[in-house]
Amino acid sequence: MRVAVDSSMLVGLINPLDHWRARAMALHDALVSAGYELVYFDCVAAETVSVVARRLHEKNRSEEVNRMLDRLTIQVPTDTICWILPDVPQLYARALKLMRSSSGALNFNDALIALACRERDIPAIASFDADFDQVPWLHRLSLPEDVN
Repeated sequence: MRVAVDSSMLVGLINPLDHWRARAMALHDALVSAGYELVYFDCVAAETVSVVARRLHEKNRSEEVNRMLDRLTIQVPTDTICWILPDVPQLYARALKLMRSSSGALNFNDALIALACRERDIPAIASFDADFDQVPWLHRLSLPEDVN
């Protein structure tokens, strides 16, 4: 089975000081051990880069940005990224509709991720973001125990 990885988990995987680090590592290990194929979308990689760089800058740790980018490219090599941003024009209206149906709980990126999962027959997402629980076709995995 394929499982999409959300930025909340990916940030934890590449940032040793992230508060989700231990949980992200444990969930990642459980998924890999169970033989799941992890899918990393381009918008997740972009959001992760932005979040990590901003947090490091805000904490006056800008010198660590290059190390984090190196960790990202090791965790998610460029040739393994699933490119969905070219699909935005055809998914845009449906993403807005999904945002509306969630009363704004889902942001645009999350709606895009959910739709991309449906389009690609990816039934689950590894995420610590409970907003994905509102997406009926997507099962959220947030703990190692969630991995069957």
